[in-house]
Amino acid sequence: MDRARKAEVVENLNGLLGGAGSVVVAHYTGMTVAQMSDLRSRMLAAGASFKVSKNRLAVRALQGTAAEAIAHLFKGPTGIAISADPIAASKVVVAYAKENEKLVILGGVVGTTALDANGVKALAALPSLDELRGKIVGLLQAPATKLAGLLAAPAGQLARVIGAYSTKEAA
Repeated sequence: MDRARKAEVVENLNGLLGGAGSVVVAHYTGMTVAQMSDLRSRMLAAGASFKVSKNRLAVRALQGTAAEAIAHLFKGPTGIAISADPIAASKVVVAYAKENEKLVILGGVVGTTALDANGVKALAALPSLDELRGKIVGLLQAPATKLAGLLAAPAGQLARVIGAYSTKEAA
């Protein structure tokens, strides 16, 4: 790879890492092309990406980004999972690592906080942003639903009492 191509790769990776909400680093030794393609398609479906780059170029790309704290993880055949959503990349990588033991999670970063492998797994257990939004909307709607039920209950009870008196007089 010539010097211009290396500079282009470093610049592209730096742009991806600079705008990332989370970055997960993993070893992929022994994975087949089909398995890598499957992982990449799952990442793409979750709004994330999985990149493989030379470690030296990846470490250069990390400089000046929030993910600079994980430069020590780049030893051996490493892949980088990147997503704008703080949880998406870790969810997909952890789920795939459970299915395929050849993918070994080394660590990652969320914002400026470096995580070890257990931290990435704990992050993957958290609900996503969309799930949290759904829960908040449900909590906001619950009081209105209960209030509507309480206001409708007396009218329903009154209708049942009148209905009972009308059936009693008819009998």
